Amino acid sequence: MLKVMKPIQLVLNVLWLVFAGFWLALGYIAAGIICFLLIVTIPFGIASFRIATYVLWPFGRTTVAKPDAGAGSLIGNVIWLIVAGWWLALGHLLTSIPLFVSIIGIPFGWANLKLIPLSLLPLGREIVDSDQAFASYR
Repeated sequence: MLKVMKPIQLVLNVLWLVFAGFWLALGYIAAGIICFLLIVTIPFGIASFRIATYVLWPFGRTTVAKPDAGAGSLIGNVIWLIVAGWWLALGHLLTSIPLFVSIIGIPFGWANLKLIPLSLLPLGREIVDSDQAFASYR
């Protein structure tokens, strides 16, 4: 089924792409490539590319916890946090600062700060449409 995007979501996504999304997605792509080069961290590279698509076009989507995520996700998140998570969180923080300086960028600065927990602990989360967020796992 084709999802029709609301006009405001389209406008927000285009503005996000120009002001922050492209640069943040490049950071996640770089982290994913590094993870693929290290072979053992290929699952982290896959997660990084998945988050890159979310960071590129976030409005109209959200993340929810997977109910079947267990100890593997916890251990993976600790490794991710050490290898790439804190760098990506720092990227979100530094990108939010110039957005907060401009009036039009304040909502995008807040959106950047809301992405920090996902950049720190991405495993055990799934990206879904915003209207599915509460109905996904009930």
